[in-house]
Amino acid sequence: GCIVFSGPYTWANFTILALGVWAVAQRDSIDAISMFLGGLVATIFLDIVHISIFYPRNGLTDTERFGAGMAILSLLLKPFSCCLIYHMYRERGGELPLHTGFLGPSQEHSAYQTIDSSEARTEPFASPDGRGHTSQGY
Repeated sequence: GCIVFSGPYTWANFTILALGVWAVAQRDSIDAISMFLGGLVATIFLDIVHISIFYPRNGLTDTERFGAGMAILSLLLKPFSCCLIYHMYRERGGELPLHTGFLGPSQEHSAYQTIDSSEARTEPFASPDGRGHTSQGY
């Protein structure tokens, strides 16, 4: 695609390629994989705009036609790549920052309890007979 669409198209896609290499190299980094996922989503929209505006309408050589076809194929495969990268993001411990109702019930992992909660509050230092703090030897 860089043969037909030069300039911003090339810079955006090679930058995301570099972020992808960094995300794979940093196996424990959630930041690297989240930046790669965000950049990949951004390049989907940028590629759509760039290809739709700058696609040459008159006589293309075979090399240019092949380059344009590869750019379109790359654009078609990017949503699938986003799904795979999102799966890697979840494996590394990332969570979806917003919760929408259609994704199912919320899986809140915090120890926060509301004031009007009907559940009994558990004391982390309470003794088994419920009399409060006891000193324990180490």
